[in-house]
This record gives sequence, structure tokens and C-alpha cells, in this order.
Amino acid sequence: MEITSKLPHVGTTIFTTIGQLARTHNAINLSQGFPNFDPDPQLLELISEAFKNGHNQYAPMQGVLSLREAISEKIERLYGPYYHPESEITVTAGATQAIFTTIAAFIRPKDEVIVIEPAFDCYEPAISLFGGKIVPVALEGNDFQMNWTAFKSAISPKTKMVIINTPHNPTGTIWSESDMLQLQEILRDTNIILLSDEVYEHIVFDGKPHESAAKYPDLAERSVICSSFGKTFHATGWKVGYCVAPKPLMMEFQKVHQFNVFSVNHAMQIALAQYLKEPQHYVNLGSFYQEKRDTFLHAIKDSRFKMVPSEGTYFQLLEYSAITDEKDTVFAERLIKEHQLASIPVSVFCTTDYDKKFLRFCFAKTNDVLEKAAEILNSI
Repeated sequence: MEITSKLPHVGTTIFTTIGQLARTHNAINLSQGFPNFDPDPQLLELISEAFKNGHNQYAPMQGVLSLREAISEKIERLYGPYYHPESEITVTAGATQAIFTTIAAFIRPKDEVIVIEPAFDCYEPAISLFGGKIVPVALEGNDFQMNWTAFKSAISPKTKMVIINTPHNPTGTIWSESDMLQLQEILRDTNIILLSDEVYEHIVFDGKPHESAAKYPDLAERSVICSSFGKTFHATGWKVGYCVAPKPLMMEFQKVHQFNVFSVNHAMQIALAQYLKEPQHYVNLGSFYQEKRDTFLHAIKDSRFKMVPSEGTYFQLLEYSAITDEKDTVFAERLIKEHQLASIPVSVFCTTDYDKKFLRFCFAKTNDVLEKAAEILNSI
């Protein structure tokens, strides 16, 4: 049987490849972005109760109403705007499904989609599947700043969507109010849809705010904003997230969503709705992860790696040009095989040539694991 691939240039994801290599070499795994500790026992108990109380059949397509109401209240409390639980919020099977469904709902063949690179690896395959054209715009310098002149130049009459991600994976940078205002001004008076990936919205450090697209009226009216309970509550394996958007956009999103997954784990939604009633369950997340970031960076301060402290997410980039001239993919593999420490090379997040010397490390780990990883990095 002859098969013509719709994604001929796509292989196994870097996360699977690195994970398998790490297991083969018994390496400490700071590559894939997941915590090695459990969620709050209170949340686990709420889920157990929900299962026992019979929430084991299909949830509503849009999500359990009480959870949508809790999401609406959270967004209004943090960012200001009100999203109607009945018509502007959908609970999804993780943020990746929300992102995929958004692209599926709006991108037609030959539509152009601006992607800010380095970019998380789920955006571009989805664009390609639906016949869209990827238009990459690179973050510049070792501090990964946005060049707004280059961004504006990338917009054409065929631009249908822009994808942004703040806090940003893999760089750990966050967008400022100035960035969001410039984006808002550039997109004003266009029909461009903004897909805002905000899965790390509660993991922001050093007292800085998260600049959600929801805070900016002209952006909010054109935005599908995606977030993740898995990232927020240390439970990436649950694959529960959500998206919000104005009613006209959400109607189109739900047309695809209902035939993609239809609905999401019922019991977990019931539990999350109750858990969200206490804001401290997410407002303190930044300080929790900042302690881990600081522990990790302090432990490697005398190493040969260069670092700018992550501003958000639970990822830290380390620059290794003082150690080797090797390409990041080569050095990452050698780090696993020779030193038993796994990371992600940043070049895999780019469609264009990328020759900077950065590796991404996940610090969502217990401190003993971070200290063991630091010992290895200090020895190189």
C-alpha cells in the first residue's frame, strides 16, 4: 500500500526521542516539561469524590458549567474582562488540543500564520495539516526580544493568524505591556486572529505581571486564549485545559471541538471547579517555582554555563559557548550519553537555521534532583 504523508518532514517529537535516550542511559531527565512531584492531595481527594459520586459519563461538550463559571471568575479577577460561561469558554483535552482545534477551525489552504520562533513544536505541524503557510519571525539576541519592525514586515494580505506564547517556552521570557501594546496597534483594523498560548500564565517571577491578551480590548476581541490546568496544578498527564474567546470565534471553535474530542474528563472538571474557588491554589504558583529556579541557578553559579534567569515558565536556558562549539543537538546527546543529564536543544523549536548555543532545562523537579543535575553541570 502506498501512503503519501501529509506531514512528510515530521518525525517523532524531540521529547519522545530525548526521553528514550535518557532512559537508555539512566540520565537525570530535565528535558520534558513535567514535574516529578504530585498535585495537591486536596485536589486528588476532590477527584476521587467526583468519581465516587457518579461523574463517570460524558460531560457537556463545552465543559461542566460550574468549571466554566470558575474560569470566568478567575479571568475577570486577574485580568478584568468578563467571558460568558455559556458562550465564550470551552474546556479542552489539554492546551495542545485547544491550539490544534483553533488552527483547524480558522486556517484554510494558503492562509499565512505568523509564528514567533523559537516556538513550541505543536504549532507548525497543525498549520501544515490544514494547508497554511508558516511565516516565522525570530526572537533576537541572547535575551530573545521581539523585533516589531520585522514582525510588521511579515504581515501580508494573506495573514490569517498570529500565534504568540507568553510566558514563553522554550526561552523563559515574558512579554511586557509595551510588547502587547505594540502588537495591539499593529493588528488594529485587520481581520487577523490572535492565538495566545498562555499555559504558563501563573508561573511568572520577580513580581512581574502576566500580560494576558485578555487585558487588551483590541487584542481580546480577536483572540483565542489557551491555558492549562496540567501546568498550573502539577498534573500534565491529566490533559485538561481550556480556551476563551469572544462568542463569534468560540462558535467556530466549538464546531470543530465537538467532532474532535466532544468532551473532556467529567470527574476532573467537577473537582477543578471546586478547587478553583480558592485563588491561593494558583496565585502562589510563581513564588513556588521561583524558589526552584533560584535553587537551580545558585547551584550552578560557578559552572561554565552562562544564564539569564528565567522570567516565567518552569524552564531555564543555559548558554554553553564557553564549553564547546558543538551544535546544540550534538551537545545535548553527548550530555546524556557521557554525563547522564537530559535537556532539550533549542534549535528543534525553529524552522529556520539556528546556530545559538542554548539548551533548555526543566526545573519543575524536587530540589534533590536539581542539586544532582547541578553537580553534573558544574563538572563539565
